[in-house]
Amino acid sequence: MAFESAARRESFTVAAHELNLTPSAISHQIAKLEEILETRLFDRNGRTLALTVAGREYLNRLSGALDAISAATDNARRGVSNTLNVHSSPSFATLWLMPRIADFASKHPEIALSFSSSVAYSDFEIGMVDIDIRYGHPHWPHLHVEPIFEEKIMPLASPEFLEKHPIRTPEDLIGLPLIQSAVNVVQWRDWFVSREMNFAPTGFAYRFDRTAMALEAAVQGLGVAFDSTSIGAPHIESGRLKAVFNEEWCLKVHSHFMVLPNRYLQRPEVMKFIQWVHLHNH
Repeated sequence: MAFESAARRESFTVAAHELNLTPSAISHQIAKLEEILETRLFDRNGRTLALTVAGREYLNRLSGALDAISAATDNARRGVSNTLNVHSSPSFATLWLMPRIADFASKHPEIALSFSSSVAYSDFEIGMVDIDIRYGHPHWPHLHVEPIFEEKIMPLASPEFLEKHPIRTPEDLIGLPLIQSAVNVVQWRDWFVSREMNFAPTGFAYRFDRTAMALEAAVQGLGVAFDSTSIGAPHIESGRLKAVFNEEWCLKVHSHFMVLPNRYLQRPEVMKFIQWVHLHNH
């Protein structure tokens, strides 16, 4: 607490007043912390106090942990005994998880849910996340990894685009604006190879680092996306997107996973969430 207060206030004196301690006590606590961490957290120049690069990084990690402690305290005050912190890749959170989360909440009102989303994987050593929903190739040793579903990756376009650009064969895609999801585990070139075509697009009309944005571009009629029908289900079910070809021409992959330490499997709220995801994995 002494470090967080001093870093936020950029002053040992102000931090001491905030924590009802003496500036000397604050200084000694931080010196002890620097000794334990074997790194300098502050640059001290007379009366001026500034975080080092290591100090800034430590503050960012510590602030998240303090937020988790604060949330746990609030839950305890409200009488909530079961909390679940889920972190997810952005497109999965937006297009798959959030449209369904009301169902989980209605089935398990005793569980206090906390969600966060980013492309970075969660660090379980910090203790802020119970389940990390990750996208990519499953190389996470020493963690429990559960695939969520088998995804069908295929060309998708809006009905309006297909009306203007009739596509009957893979060759018809050549020369049309193609949309790339740069982070996808499979790409356009993989699909063309599966169709026995010696064609690898080198330029794209639009390129995105989020599946949600690539799908939205296709919804707006900007081109043909190559993406997951599972993640794109809200657009497909509403008629805003259509599969360009039959399902037989898709690529099938496992690329979304629930990842967590093995010891967390003993927590009832964790297992309830995992079971719920598997019941809705279409």
